[in-house]
Amino acid sequence: MPKSREPLSARRVLQAALALADSGGTDALSMRHLGRELGVEAMSLYRHVANKEAVLDGIVDLVVEEIDLPGDDGDWRAAMRRRGETAHRVLTRHPWAPALLMSRTNTGPAMLRYIDFTLGVLRGAGFSWRLADYAWNTMDSYVYGFTLRRLNFPIAAADYADTAAAYEYLLAGGRYPHMAELTRQVAEGHHPGDPDITFGLDLILDGLEHLRDREAAP
Repeated sequence: MPKSREPLSARRVLQAALALADSGGTDALSMRHLGRELGVEAMSLYRHVANKEAVLDGIVDLVVEEIDLPGDDGDWRAAMRRRGETAHRVLTRHPWAPALLMSRTNTGPAMLRYIDFTLGVLRGAGFSWRLADYAWNTMDSYVYGFTLRRLNFPIAAADYADTAAAYEYLLAGGRYPHMAELTRQVAEGHHPGDPDITFGLDLILDGLEHLRDREAAP
């Protein structure tokens, strides 16, 4: 196992695990495989990480650590929008991560900082604790879902127009007039057919602002 002689540390183990997950998904991640990647016996890893579950928790936190938190300039909508856009970009780089974020109790330092920052932005903007909690969970659900759809959708954005044109024949005959017209709009380049994540983020932010103002009204 002729790997680097750099001493092992928990962070080095997790960074190697992150690289393995990015290249082959979490199914390809095992303690034995991770040991081979680092040039050590698998048993040596247990001095730094408790088990594979701890490794999964750790690499999720490394991903969250990559999400930039915007400065606190008082513009809560801009901060939350940027937070969502940045999270989407980071999760797209790590396509295995959304599923783990949605299925595990994530309590690493980066995640706690991320949530605390978000709550601070919302509370500073006048949201009650109830609305602040619902707000960040709703936005994260949208970001995770949007990202998963993008990662798994079978058509690349650049191919939307050609794909729409190729399937127009299925909508001929007037049985599906609205689908036929929308498909024509995409095929002829009048409508991209591929929404940007900011459309949904702004929709949610508009709704949250309305709820905050309604709750604050006498």
